[in-house]
Amino acid sequence: MQPAPADKRDASAGGSVEKPETGTRLSAGEIHDNVMSEADEELERAAASLLISSFASGLAIGFSFLGGAYAGSLVAPVYRPAAAAAAYPLGFMFVIMARSELFTENTLTPVLPLLHRRDLTTLRKMLRVWALLLAGNLAGTLLFSWLMASTPAIPEGLKPVMLAMADKTTALPFMLTLYHGIFAGWLIALLTWLLASTHQTGAQLALIWLLTAPIAAFEFKHSIVGSTEAFYRAWAGSAGWGSMSAFILAAVIGNTIGGVLLVAILNYGQVVTERKEKGQTQTEAEE
Repeated sequence: MQPAPADKRDASAGGSVEKPETGTRLSAGEIHDNVMSEADEELERAAASLLISSFASGLAIGFSFLGGAYAGSLVAPVYRPAAAAAAYPLGFMFVIMARSELFTENTLTPVLPLLHRRDLTTLRKMLRVWALLLAGNLAGTLLFSWLMASTPAIPEGLKPVMLAMADKTTALPFMLTLYHGIFAGWLIALLTWLLASTHQTGAQLALIWLLTAPIAAFEFKHSIVGSTEAFYRAWAGSAGWGSMSAFILAAVIGNTIGGVLLVAILNYGQVVTERKEKGQTQTEAEE
């Protein structure tokens, strides 16, 4: 049986799309199908697989913190925020290109099946994925931050720079951290959507840099990189575990709101509306 053309497919249809049906770029519907082609598989992955992948991701994402501190240590204090922002995408490049699991990327992928089906079974599966990924990510950042703070893994001269950066990142009150987290969640979920628009490695690396550097530049709060910094402060003794846990919770809530509301729901609505309009137009033409 021949696959149905794009305008006749059900809005929840998956199937990876490599070339656009028309024009030179994938349509929103074709990007949606690329995301959906992985979504159901993601929901069904074994718990051990998700935990191991997310733990590796939590370890690797720490290089955004470490790389930013190192870049900042090379320049005059006035240029440190810009240098740190330029190096901030490093951990994201490691995680995304290795196909490890990051909680904030998954405020889009497993959400789309729920938006299409709207049933309790899919909701439970999505929450299961979120819980496992968040647990694995935080375990990885906890270990990475301990290695940086409590062992001679890095030069001692770099530790004060890391601590100053962590202090600044985690200093905001709960609600302001949550608000800043919305923008970080928006950017990361948008990155996931845009990565599904191209199979070119160079383009994907450029997208990763373009959408993650602003998180550091504008001081948005990313829950997983931020947890590395929060745990670093706790291990170094400059803050209590309770206050750092509150920072992480606020950032997680903000990231989830930003990813789900500003990317998943909006792009889902765009695709579903377009496909309904095309279906109605074709039906009218046939009549």
